[in-house]
Amino acid sequence: MKNSPTPFALCFVLALAHVTALGQGISPYPNAITDRLVHTKTAMLPPAVNTVFSDPDFLTSMVRVTNPNTDPTHSGAFFLNPTGMASGWSADGQKFYLVREDAVLLAFGFDPSTMAVHSLPGTEAGRGLRIPLRMAATFSFVDPDLIYGTLLKAPLTMATFRLSTGLTSPLLDTTQCGVQPALAPDVNSDDVTVSTDDNRVVISEGGKEYGSHMFVVVYDKRFGCRWYNTQTGQIGGRWGALGQVSNGASYLIRHSQISGSGKYIRISVDGFGYYVWEVASLRVTACPNKGGKLCPGYGAMGYNTWVSAAGAVDEMNTLKRPLGNVTVPKELVAPLPLPHYWGMEKNFAWSNGHFNDKSPVCGNTYSYDGDTSVTQPYDGEMFCMETDGLRSTIWRFAHNRSVWHPCCYYTLPFANTSQDGRFLLFTSSWDDQVGAADTGGPRTDVWIAKLD
Repeated sequence: MKNSPTPFALCFVLALAHVTALGQGISPYPNAITDRLVHTKTAMLPPAVNTVFSDPDFLTSMVRVTNPNTDPTHSGAFFLNPTGMASGWSADGQKFYLVREDAVLLAFGFDPSTMAVHSLPGTEAGRGLRIPLRMAATFSFVDPDLIYGTLLKAPLTMATFRLSTGLTSPLLDTTQCGVQPALAPDVNSDDVTVSTDDNRVVISEGGKEYGSHMFVVVYDKRFGCRWYNTQTGQIGGRWGALGQVSNGASYLIRHSQISGSGKYIRISVDGFGYYVWEVASLRVTACPNKGGKLCPGYGAMGYNTWVSAAGAVDEMNTLKRPLGNVTVPKELVAPLPLPHYWGMEKNFAWSNGHFNDKSPVCGNTYSYDGDTSVTQPYDGEMFCMETDGLRSTIWRFAHNRSVWHPCCYYTLPFANTSQDGRFLLFTSSWDDQVGAADTGGPRTDVWIAKLD
């Protein structure tokens, strides 16, 4: 639950009021508010699709992408955007994809100058282009026409899909990588991610669903495949050091993700935290979310660093860890200003960080209790954080109007930044005003906010 403002807190907020005008003009988001005041949320009905509007409280330009009629074949479906682990935007910022409630991927065109959303060539007007890959797919960081993923009917086969031609091309059947022991029949894969140069592609696989996988498989386009069995600690493949991992840990994989450099893979584990594998070596480092280490499972990947909430002291306390030494985190907001606030969870996105660990990391705050009230700074907001260490700027853009329902994971305000850091895809029910889904649960839609 959120703290109630104390008299000291109220006095502090009033004392800050005179510097509000100074809380703007900081690059690369000079139009964003950077104060620490409470910005109340103005009631607002959901705008029409593909009509640019301004957030009434922060003045950020936004556009609604979907509504119940976005796909006439699935009237009333809910939509969400990819999580921050994948790149949901093309390298040129002119295409993005979203996810229909039945895990179907739909790609759209986007004009960054006008924020107009449009159908791609060969697709019926107003409709999304269906991508024949499984849900955990990602755009290339090099080729704006290319998406990486795994095949719908062969989930252990890495593949690419080219939007302009509609052609799907297999990259690697991971059952041929020689993983030990051999894969059981009817297993799945998750979490397709790629390095910034597109040279390395990674998936987790071997279980029925995320949380039960035991293999991380890396495909290097020059050297071939490499694998790590997290149950036995064995690493094998066609390149790099082979043998047993350095720490002998045994665990199952919830998610895996490769760094922009291609040098590290972060492997999250339910109820623990995560491990970091230095890919060419046998070095695996544990980062548990206990014993003062503060290594929660969710965050965002950069070129060689990982950013996540500390989960301590203040809700905006965020840590940046070098993947080569996760034991020495750096606070992005330092010193943490008084009074401390608490009550908001965070969802991060950092596709732009795959090129440069100093790029701002962005995301959304939301209440884990479904509380839509705004009584503190950053309540239910869209934000970006400075990561270069020069300042501790938090840029504030809009109220995301997302309502978290414990029944339905998709109601989380998933965020996904464009690769240039200019736009943010996010999921929201717009204060539960977009109706009920055909499944009977709450609907969510996809929206875009202009950050610069």
